[in-house]
Amino acid sequence: MATLVKTPDPALTPRRDASVARAALIAAAVAEFSRKGFAGARVDEIAAAAGVNKQLVYHYFDSKQGLYLVALESVYAEIREKEQKLSLGALEPMEAMAQLVGFSFDYLAEHPEFIALLTDENRNQGSHILASERLQKMHSPFIEMLEATLERGVAAGVFRADFDAINLYISIAGISYFFFSNNHTLSAIFGKPLGSRGALVQRRRHVIDFALNALRP
Repeated sequence: MATLVKTPDPALTPRRDASVARAALIAAAVAEFSRKGFAGARVDEIAAAAGVNKQLVYHYFDSKQGLYLVALESVYAEIREKEQKLSLGALEPMEAMAQLVGFSFDYLAEHPEFIALLTDENRNQGSHILASERLQKMHSPFIEMLEATLERGVAAGVFRADFDAINLYISIAGISYFFFSNNHTLSAIFGKPLGSRGALVQRRRHVIDFALNALRP
């Protein structure tokens, strides 16, 4: 008896294939741009790594710059999405802040490509981020969540009242970011393997304690 083969719906297959190809290009772009920066990365190498035709880069993203911008948007969107899932509002203010600081540290430890892309974009004076309305908007919900946590902590008497959310976010990000972005030079200067598991555990504990102590009245 002959086996019936279901013919793919022509209305769905191209859309699905396009989505897969686009996602592959973004993933390859994140990897390539994080290794070589915007200036050093090549479109043909990104397309080859994604396993697609080079012309699809221009079809989906218009240009190398367009692809770089989408790569930046994708890494920022991932961290913002995961931050929202922390559900800080369901935790006591001190525990909520400890969770946030710990998450920020862990995310940078697990995503060196994020650090590399941000470093490269700073070399470009943030020009691509300035061109992205989406990037500028996606930070607002997180800052609002941080503001709410601060307000709850002040009301409970466990946080100082003279902190604002943006400055606090910069400080939380900075004390972890510098440790990872400069890990090799710091290890060489101090003669310690600061990338080791033990060093990471010690540093994580330190940055949480440091942030919470700064917030206490």
